[in-house]
Amino acid sequence: MTIAASVGADIEKIDYHGLNAMLNLYDDNGKIQFGADREAARQYFLQHVNMNTVFFHSLEEKLDHLVEKNYYEKTVLDAYDFEFVKRLFKRAYGKKYRFPTFMGAYKYYTSYTLKTFDGKRYLERYEDRVCLVSLALAAGDCGLAEALVDEILAARFQPATPTFLNAGKAQRGELVSCFLLRMEDSRESISRGIASAFQLSAKGGGVAFLLTNLRESGAPIKLIENQASGVIPVMKLLEDMFSYANQLGARQGAGAVYLNVHHPDILKFLDTKRENADEKIRIKTLSLGVVIPDITFELARDNKDMYLFSPYDVERVYGVPFSDISVTEKYHEMVANPAIRKKTINARELFKTIAEIQFESGYPYVMYEDTVNRANPIKGRVNMSNLCSEILQVNTPSTMEEDMTYIDIGKDISCNLGSMNVAMQMDSPDFGRSVEIAIRALTAVSDMSSISAVPTVKQGNDDSHAIGLGQMNLHGYFARERMFYGDDESVDFTDVYFMTVTYHAIRASNMIARERGVSFKGFEDSKYKTGEYFDYYVNEDIAPKTAKVRELFEKAGHHVPTNADWAELRELVKTDGLYNQNLQAVPPTGSISYINYATSSIHPIAAKIEIRKEGKVGRVYYPAPFMTNDNLEYYQDAYEIGWKKIIDVYAAATRHVDQGLSLTLFFPDTATTRDINQAQIYAWKKGIKTIYYIRIRQQALEGTEVQGCVSCAL
Repeated sequence: MTIAASVGADIEKIDYHGLNAMLNLYDDNGKIQFGADREAARQYFLQHVNMNTVFFHSLEEKLDHLVEKNYYEKTVLDAYDFEFVKRLFKRAYGKKYRFPTFMGAYKYYTSYTLKTFDGKRYLERYEDRVCLVSLALAAGDCGLAEALVDEILAARFQPATPTFLNAGKAQRGELVSCFLLRMEDSRESISRGIASAFQLSAKGGGVAFLLTNLRESGAPIKLIENQASGVIPVMKLLEDMFSYANQLGARQGAGAVYLNVHHPDILKFLDTKRENADEKIRIKTLSLGVVIPDITFELARDNKDMYLFSPYDVERVYGVPFSDISVTEKYHEMVANPAIRKKTINARELFKTIAEIQFESGYPYVMYEDTVNRANPIKGRVNMSNLCSEILQVNTPSTMEEDMTYIDIGKDISCNLGSMNVAMQMDSPDFGRSVEIAIRALTAVSDMSSISAVPTVKQGNDDSHAIGLGQMNLHGYFARERMFYGDDESVDFTDVYFMTVTYHAIRASNMIARERGVSFKGFEDSKYKTGEYFDYYVNEDIAPKTAKVRELFEKAGHHVPTNADWAELRELVKTDGLYNQNLQAVPPTGSISYINYATSSIHPIAAKIEIRKEGKVGRVYYPAPFMTNDNLEYYQDAYEIGWKKIIDVYAAATRHVDQGLSLTLFFPDTATTRDINQAQIYAWKKGIKTIYYIRIRQQALEGTEVQGCVSCAL
């Protein structure tokens, strides 16, 4: 940064881009110019938004026009009396919401607000979008609609991009963030999977695939040896398909593929992301994830070779697909079985290769298979994740005829996401009520999603009612309350906060189950029904460990659930059930963080002043939330904080989240592959479920942030 000349009374003569750029310039006293950015947000409205907005004489005229011209979905408004709708809009505008930063305003008007069909003029203010989303999700429930308006405008809860972008619009995509699909070892399943992904990319977010069950390169087909092509050609087909599909031009198609490290094609799979990979196999845009069981770490610890097993043979021997068995449990049995073809590689060399690829590309994502399944309260196996590595749900296989019609429809996964703002939630007048409204909003997303074009996704959603309540602005809250990210107090706060959210989320889902007389399919076989899920909360010391955290909750007036509270909740759940199979997942967040003036997800900031390259406008600057010139010391960036403290914070949250958390690890430019391997081992030992990206600091790009998952980060 350089010293900027004082602008004084001339500040209004500078356009909003120039004002926003002043965040990157110190004033004459060596201070960051936060006021210039606030003025940039104000000038953005005066110089651009107001000049390009279509205005109407009354709300009635506006809504009639937007329905008549097929901008708004008529059925959403028809569910309410117009007098109520008018009161709701008045309620929203009465809160006098103002974007705290230029980036928040810019991101909203660029990415979310309703525009004329030619894209040149705005038809909504922020309050309008909030009202339409609330009306759509409340589906005629006036009390819920009002509560949602309150929660969103107070920045306590924010629906994920697909929901906030699409709800209430007549021409829209789905409200769902992303999807997870299995592929079985058959032409029919592969073909159906590609066709399903094409449909889903046009309707909603990204799609992840499980490739573990596909037979390896050189495996037999109809007993003829050396016929199978393996997973790489399927990956190439998927990449080409995703490059073609998009959602009405608003969101590009995106995909990910997951493979168990004991699949014989694992090294070829990883090689597709090497910088010098042959173009015939190189994968440029598809995201890669690996599934690692405990046995792999144990073999690497003992410096032993590891066996890779033919999925084709495993399925013939065990009668179930490779992904549906525990490799750790069956490993030595499969090694000893001559009916299963296998080959060996060195376990340590595998981890070294994974680190090398991560060093070059940030991929692959990592899922710790046995950690995930030990924590899974639902009957069945979790064997993959999604594009942002936070969705961890049970799937089941389908069987098909040769014409690709279903014999048995299995269960695939959709991600119904939204996030709470930790700082604003701690300021909530009623912690439990705010969580309940968020759970009801996300349940509405699940209830409203019926993707018949992909029967397995519809089946999974209908059976599970699964949702993923996330969190963001954890680092912002730490700094506001004078805590350093990763110190004992911040780890203790993370533990207590997520435990408290979990209590109220389960309580809300139990309330919905009682109201509707319905629980998710499989509840009777779950650890919720037996009460086993609650053992930790009922029997262990769950009270805050530090005086600081006790003080924060007491000052906010929030009750921390006790063992007795959990015991009472356990009995309610055992008796009346849960409506939602899954309740929490922490995505990376991105655009919604900017709108909410929040730090992204629960990871540390990447820079005090983040620099984004935004389309035609070029660089846009975003200051870390709650940062002032007096508290800069609490805004260490992720590279300064280091991977160990980040893992410690995530481990505290992971204990309470029934699915996963998008954990990005940050390393200095001096890092080696050994450092990455050490971080992976530490994460595994701390009970982390998944690792998202690996980021290596590039000094030339210091202060910038690489754009991440297009499904959940937006």
